[in-house]
Amino acid sequence: MVKNDRKIQNFNARAHALVVDDDRRIRDLVCRYLIEHGYVAMSASCAREAEDIMARFDFDVLVLDVMMPGEDGVSFAKRIRDGGANIPILLLSALGEAEDRIKGLEVGVDDYLVKPFEPRELLLRLNIILKRSFEAKSQNYRIRMGEWDYVSGEDVLYSDDMEVALTMNEVLLLDAFSGRIGDVLSRDELAELCGLDAGERTIDVQITRLRRKIEKDTKSPQYLQTVRGKGYVLRAEML
Repeated sequence: MVKNDRKIQNFNARAHALVVDDDRRIRDLVCRYLIEHGYVAMSASCAREAEDIMARFDFDVLVLDVMMPGEDGVSFAKRIRDGGANIPILLLSALGEAEDRIKGLEVGVDDYLVKPFEPRELLLRLNIILKRSFEAKSQNYRIRMGEWDYVSGEDVLYSDDMEVALTMNEVLLLDAFSGRIGDVLSRDELAELCGLDAGERTIDVQITRLRRKIEKDTKSPQYLQTVRGKGYVLRAEML
Protein backbone atom coordinates (compact mmCIF):
# COMPACT_ATOMS: atom_id res chain seq x y z
CA MET A 1 0.00 0.00 0.00
CA VAL A 2 1.20 3.51 -0.80
CA LYS A 3 1.74 5.67 2.27
CA ASN A 4 1.50 9.46 2.12
CA ASP A 5 2.72 11.71 4.96
CA ARG A 6 0.36 14.44 3.78
CA LYS A 7 -2.65 12.21 4.26
CA ILE A 8 -5.64 14.22 5.46
CA GLN A 9 -6.60 13.14 8.98
CA ASN A 10 -10.14 12.42 10.19
CA PHE A 11 -12.34 15.33 9.18
CA ASN A 12 -14.45 15.05 12.36
CA ALA A 13 -15.24 12.69 15.22
CA ARG A 14 -17.77 10.53 13.34
CA ALA A 15 -16.89 7.07 12.02
CA HIS A 16 -15.45 7.18 8.50
CA ALA A 17 -16.25 4.41 6.02
CA LEU A 18 -14.95 3.73 2.52
CA VAL A 19 -17.32 1.68 0.34
CA VAL A 20 -15.64 -0.14 -2.57
CA ASP A 21 -17.96 -1.78 -5.11
CA ASP A 22 -18.12 -1.78 -8.91
CA ASP A 23 -21.93 -1.52 -8.77
CA ARG A 24 -22.72 2.20 -8.57
CA ARG A 25 -26.25 1.55 -7.31
CA ILE A 26 -24.94 -0.40 -4.33
CA ARG A 27 -22.22 2.17 -3.63
CA ASP A 28 -24.72 5.01 -3.61
CA LEU A 29 -27.26 3.08 -1.53
CA VAL A 30 -24.75 2.06 1.12
CA CYS A 31 -23.12 5.49 1.34
CA ARG A 32 -26.46 7.27 1.59
CA TYR A 33 -27.67 4.89 4.29
CA LEU A 34 -24.47 5.22 6.32
CA ILE A 35 -24.54 9.02 6.09
CA GLU A 36 -28.17 9.02 7.26
CA HIS A 37 -27.01 7.06 10.33
CA GLY A 38 -24.14 9.30 11.35
CA TYR A 39 -21.20 8.06 9.31
CA VAL A 40 -18.94 9.99 6.98
CA ALA A 41 -18.91 7.81 3.85
CA MET A 42 -16.93 7.89 0.62
CA SER A 43 -16.92 5.40 -2.25
CA ALA A 44 -14.67 3.87 -4.90
CA SER A 45 -15.46 1.67 -7.88
CA CYS A 46 -12.33 -0.50 -7.80
CA ALA A 47 -9.27 -1.36 -5.74
CA ARG A 48 -7.04 1.11 -7.58
CA GLU A 49 -9.41 4.01 -6.93
CA ALA A 50 -9.81 2.92 -3.29
CA GLU A 51 -6.06 2.86 -2.82
CA ASP A 52 -5.76 6.41 -4.18
CA ILE A 53 -8.43 7.63 -1.77
CA MET A 54 -6.87 5.78 1.18
CA ALA A 55 -3.57 7.54 0.45
CA ARG A 56 -5.30 10.89 1.12
CA PHE A 57 -7.83 10.12 3.85
CA ASP A 58 -7.99 8.05 7.03
CA PHE A 59 -10.89 5.63 7.47
CA ASP A 60 -12.23 3.68 10.44
CA VAL A 61 -13.70 0.81 8.40
CA LEU A 62 -13.62 -0.52 4.84
CA VAL A 63 -16.66 -2.08 3.10
CA LEU A 64 -15.20 -4.11 0.25
CA ASP A 65 -16.88 -6.04 -2.55
CA VAL A 66 -15.26 -9.36 -3.47
CA MET A 67 -16.06 -9.56 -7.19
CA MET A 68 -14.71 -6.48 -8.97
CA PRO A 69 -13.00 -5.88 -12.33
CA GLY A 70 -9.25 -5.72 -12.02
CA GLU A 71 -8.04 -6.67 -8.55
CA ASP A 72 -10.67 -8.63 -6.60
CA GLY A 73 -11.64 -7.76 -3.05
CA VAL A 74 -9.89 -10.68 -1.35
CA SER A 75 -6.62 -9.90 -3.11
CA PHE A 76 -6.92 -6.22 -2.19
CA ALA A 77 -7.69 -7.08 1.44
CA LYS A 78 -4.63 -9.34 1.54
CA ARG A 79 -2.44 -6.56 0.13
CA ILE A 80 -3.79 -4.16 2.76
CA ARG A 81 -2.95 -6.62 5.54
CA ASP A 82 0.45 -7.51 4.07
CA GLY A 83 1.21 -3.78 4.01
CA GLY A 84 0.68 -3.65 7.78
CA ALA A 85 -2.67 -1.80 7.84
CA ASN A 86 -5.12 -3.04 10.48
CA ILE A 87 -8.22 -1.10 9.38
CA PRO A 88 -11.36 -3.23 10.00
CA ILE A 89 -12.66 -4.77 6.74
CA LEU A 90 -16.13 -6.08 5.96
CA LEU A 91 -16.42 -8.09 2.73
CA LEU A 92 -19.50 -8.00 0.50
CA SER A 93 -20.09 -10.80 -1.98
CA ALA A 94 -22.77 -12.58 -3.98
CA LEU A 95 -20.88 -15.77 -3.21
CA GLY A 96 -22.40 -17.64 -0.30
CA GLU A 97 -20.17 -20.69 -0.13
CA ALA A 98 -18.32 -21.29 3.12
CA GLU A 99 -14.96 -21.56 1.34
CA ASP A 100 -15.32 -18.04 -0.06
CA ARG A 101 -15.95 -16.73 3.45
CA ILE A 102 -12.96 -18.69 4.76
CA LYS A 103 -10.70 -17.20 2.07
CA GLY A 104 -11.62 -13.75 3.29
CA LEU A 105 -10.98 -14.66 6.92
CA GLU A 106 -7.64 -16.22 6.00
CA VAL A 107 -6.36 -12.93 4.60
CA GLY A 108 -7.50 -11.07 7.71
CA VAL A 109 -10.92 -9.53 7.08
CA ASP A 110 -13.13 -8.91 10.10
CA ASP A 111 -16.60 -9.82 8.85
CA TYR A 112 -18.45 -11.07 5.77
CA LEU A 113 -21.89 -10.21 4.41
CA VAL A 114 -23.56 -12.01 1.50
CA LYS A 115 -25.48 -10.11 -1.19
CA PRO A 116 -28.32 -9.31 -1.35
CA PHE A 117 -28.33 -7.80 2.12
CA GLU A 118 -30.45 -5.45 4.17
CA PRO A 119 -28.80 -2.06 4.78
CA ARG A 120 -29.82 -2.35 8.43
CA GLU A 121 -27.80 -5.55 8.79
CA LEU A 122 -24.77 -3.91 7.20
CA LEU A 123 -25.09 -0.98 9.61
CA LEU A 124 -25.41 -3.34 12.58
CA ARG A 125 -22.33 -5.30 11.56
CA LEU A 126 -20.27 -2.13 11.06
CA ASN A 127 -21.36 -0.79 14.44
CA ILE A 128 -20.35 -4.08 16.07
CA ILE A 129 -16.97 -4.06 14.31
CA LEU A 130 -16.25 -0.50 15.45
CA LYS A 131 -17.46 -1.19 19.00
CA ARG A 132 -15.20 -4.24 19.24
CA SER A 133 -12.30 -2.21 17.90
CA PHE A 134 -12.84 0.55 20.47
CA GLU A 135 -13.20 -1.89 23.36
CA ALA A 136 -10.06 -3.78 22.33
CA LYS A 137 -8.08 -0.54 22.34
CA SER A 138 -9.44 0.51 25.74
CA GLN A 139 -7.79 -2.41 27.60
CA ASN A 140 -4.62 -1.73 29.59
CA TYR A 141 -2.10 -4.53 30.05
CA ARG A 142 1.06 -6.09 28.59
CA ILE A 143 1.90 -9.76 28.00
CA ARG A 144 4.97 -11.60 26.69
CA MET A 145 5.12 -14.65 24.43
CA GLY A 146 8.76 -15.55 23.91
CA GLU A 147 10.32 -12.74 21.89
CA TRP A 148 6.98 -10.96 21.44
CA ASP A 149 5.30 -8.43 23.70
CA TYR A 150 1.66 -7.42 23.25
CA VAL A 151 0.44 -4.09 24.63
CA SER A 152 -3.31 -3.62 24.61
CA GLY A 153 -4.65 -0.88 22.38
CA GLU A 154 -1.62 -0.68 20.08
CA ASP A 155 -2.59 -3.30 17.48
CA VAL A 156 0.96 -4.62 17.13
CA LEU A 157 3.34 -7.23 18.46
CA TYR A 158 6.71 -5.90 19.63
CA SER A 159 10.12 -7.56 19.74
CA ASP A 160 13.51 -5.97 20.38
CA ASP A 161 14.05 -5.04 16.76
CA MET A 162 10.71 -5.20 14.93
CA GLU A 163 6.95 -4.78 15.02
CA VAL A 164 4.20 -6.90 13.44
CA ALA A 165 0.74 -5.46 12.81
CA LEU A 166 -2.34 -7.24 14.17
CA THR A 167 -5.83 -7.27 12.69
CA MET A 168 -8.75 -6.37 14.93
CA ASN A 169 -9.78 -10.03 15.24
CA GLU A 170 -6.26 -10.98 16.28
CA VAL A 171 -6.33 -8.22 18.92
CA LEU A 172 -9.68 -9.52 20.18
CA LEU A 173 -8.31 -13.06 20.44
CA LEU A 174 -5.25 -11.89 22.38
CA ASP A 175 -7.47 -9.85 24.68
CA ALA A 176 -9.70 -12.88 25.30
CA PHE A 177 -6.75 -15.15 26.08
CA SER A 178 -4.90 -12.49 28.11
CA GLY A 179 -7.78 -12.25 30.54
CA ARG A 180 -7.48 -15.99 31.19
CA ILE A 181 -3.85 -16.96 30.61
CA GLY A 182 -3.36 -20.70 31.15
CA ASP A 183 -7.09 -21.47 30.91
CA VAL A 184 -8.49 -23.60 28.10
CA LEU A 185 -11.06 -21.68 26.07
CA SER A 186 -13.45 -23.50 23.75
CA ARG A 187 -14.28 -22.23 20.28
CA ASP A 188 -17.71 -21.17 21.50
CA GLU A 189 -16.20 -19.24 24.41
CA LEU A 190 -13.73 -17.50 22.10
CA ALA A 191 -16.48 -16.66 19.63
CA GLU A 192 -18.58 -15.13 22.41
CA LEU A 193 -15.68 -13.18 23.94
CA CYS A 194 -14.60 -11.83 20.56
CA GLY A 195 -18.04 -11.30 19.05
CA LEU A 196 -17.16 -13.57 16.13
CA ASP A 197 -19.04 -16.22 14.18
CA ALA A 198 -19.22 -19.35 16.35
CA GLY A 199 -18.54 -21.59 13.35
CA GLU A 200 -15.63 -23.93 13.98
CA ARG A 201 -13.65 -22.88 10.92
CA THR A 202 -13.92 -19.18 11.76
CA ILE A 203 -12.11 -19.47 15.08
CA ASP A 204 -9.62 -21.98 13.67
CA VAL A 205 -8.70 -19.63 10.82
CA GLN A 206 -8.11 -16.74 13.20
CA ILE A 207 -6.00 -18.94 15.49
CA THR A 208 -3.91 -20.07 12.51
CA ARG A 209 -3.29 -16.47 11.44
CA LEU A 210 -2.27 -15.44 14.94
CA ARG A 211 0.07 -18.41 15.33
CA ARG A 212 1.93 -17.40 12.17
CA LYS A 213 2.82 -14.16 13.91
CA ILE A 214 3.82 -15.37 17.38
CA GLU A 215 5.17 -18.90 16.85
CA LYS A 216 8.52 -19.92 15.39
CA ASP A 217 7.08 -23.34 14.48
CA THR A 218 3.33 -23.29 13.88
CA LYS A 219 3.23 -27.09 13.76
CA SER A 220 4.57 -27.28 17.33
CA PRO A 221 3.30 -24.08 18.96
CA GLN A 222 4.80 -23.08 22.31
CA TYR A 223 2.41 -20.29 23.25
CA LEU A 224 -0.96 -20.65 21.51
CA GLN A 225 -1.65 -24.34 21.95
CA THR A 226 -4.48 -26.68 20.99
CA VAL A 227 -6.06 -28.83 23.70
CA ARG A 228 -7.59 -31.69 21.77
CA GLY A 229 -11.34 -31.90 22.12
CA LYS A 230 -11.52 -28.80 24.34
CA GLY A 231 -10.17 -25.72 22.60
CA TYR A 232 -7.12 -23.48 22.89
CA VAL A 233 -4.87 -22.13 25.64
CA LEU A 234 -2.36 -19.25 25.69
CA ARG A 235 0.92 -19.83 27.52
CA ALA A 236 2.16 -16.30 28.17
CA GLU A 237 3.63 -14.07 30.87
CA MET A 238 1.67 -11.10 32.22
CA LEU A 239 4.00 -8.12 32.63
